[in-house]
Amino acid sequence: MLNLKRKEQFDFGSISACDDDDIKVHKFKRASQKGLWTESLRLLRDIVLIVAVFVLFGVFVAQPVVVEGTSMVPQLQNGERLIVNKLVYYNFKNVSWGHLERGDIVVFWYPQDPSKSFVKRIIALPGESVEIKDHVVFINDHPLKEPYLNDSVRKRMADLERLTVEKHHFYVMGDNRENSSDSRSWGQVPEKYIYGKVFFRYWRPSKFGFLQKGETKLEDIEEDPDEDEEEPEEDYQALGRH
Repeated sequence: MLNLKRKEQFDFGSISACDDDDIKVHKFKRASQKGLWTESLRLLRDIVLIVAVFVLFGVFVAQPVVVEGTSMVPQLQNGERLIVNKLVYYNFKNVSWGHLERGDIVVFWYPQDPSKSFVKRIIALPGESVEIKDHVVFINDHPLKEPYLNDSVRKRMADLERLTVEKHHFYVMGDNRENSSDSRSWGQVPEKYIYGKVFFRYWRPSKFGFLQKGETKLEDIEEDPDEDEEEPEEDYQALGRH
């Protein structure tokens, strides 16, 4: 009888999976499905991380805002889009962008209705006195230089009786002084209500870029030389001889 049992075959001139236990035979269909699932999970992880970073950035670092109204004309126009620095809320004293200064344009919750937000310029700091007379703002009896104001607006600025800014409060005004609802009408802004300082304008395209803080120098008061002028020494001597 013929032996029909197939004899054991040997591989010659080729590599067989039986030659080395380290050789793995991959099932490409299953491997591709597993790889697609793994990459999908990684993509989802990256998306979640990116969203989390943007949320944290918007909560603690910067926030976009829209200008409504004309109280800050000509510096800011109605409908412009701005980005505000929210780090000032944490009052980092060692850097200029980390705390509030005179001349900064800030956004804050309206003290009489915190559901609304206003944008104005800081004029007086806590503990300072502020007064308007003869169309000029005085801080601690020193005239405030405000080159960002239009001359026509400045000349129509009404007088304001002298007052002192409370601790942890700021006195703010709009640049368009005759058409601005600000501290002159509803009072000072608590520091905790200020949540950002404007530093960048991304719309309109013609004004795209960083905003420069307005120059706000306190001018020296010129003293009358006749008031403190001392009499010559010889006059005192002459007086003593009579």
